[in-house]
Amino acid sequence: MSETRTTPTTGARLAAEFAGTFILVFASIGTALFAAGFPGDPGSPVNVGFLGVALAFGLSVLVSAYAFGPISGGHFNPAVTLGLAAAGRFAWRDVAGYLVAQIVAGAVATSLLYVIATGRPDAELGNFASNGYGEHSPGGFGLLSVVLIETILTAVFLTVIIGVTSQRAAAGFAPLAIGLTLTLIHLASIPVSNTSVNPARSIATALYGGGDALAQLWVFIVFPIVGGLIAGAAFKFLFDGTKRA
Repeated sequence: MSETRTTPTTGARLAAEFAGTFILVFASIGTALFAAGFPGDPGSPVNVGFLGVALAFGLSVLVSAYAFGPISGGHFNPAVTLGLAAAGRFAWRDVAGYLVAQIVAGAVATSLLYVIATGRPDAELGNFASNGYGEHSPGGFGLLSVVLIETILTAVFLTVIIGVTSQRAAAGFAPLAIGLTLTLIHLASIPVSNTSVNPARSIATALYGGGDALAQLWVFIVFPIVGGLIAGAAFKFLFDGTKRA
């Protein structure tokens, strides 16, 4: 018997966005908090470092996209949702629900991570893997550097997403390409901004990152969205420029 295809309900789509965003934030920020700075033996450290964190972000979005993408489209990121809406690939009427699901999921994920982290008597949470510029940038990069890299790399991320989910793309490989792209983005930008390209991730960590993280949060809401909108606005020029017979 052939499988009957049904259109997911709004509730199912929002639940899928929540679940995918939760996995993305919980797994990747958990890696940054618990594995990237794990001291181990001074002569043989066992932490995963920047490379491990970058892979955690890429792998978490890859598995979430394969698991929940067929239901919700697999955004898991307000910048992606807004960029796809600007490209005409997502209905504006559905944007608000997706944004709420993503932001709440991220906050739930970091709240649980906070509970886990404080279960260790000598826990030092620092800025809770929050994004930042100036003295709060891992490499000490200033505001302009952070603005540029967040805008450019979010635009790159959306351009890849739009390209690999188009009708002309090879079927079944979109989550893999998206996950590898997010890994590459983190490898390039963790030293600069601790990598956002996702306002839901930034909001989630800033909640527990202290006053400075909250004060700088606006940058990691505004400029990933700007990058996403730039990519979305360029969609028709880049991907819809074919001639009609």
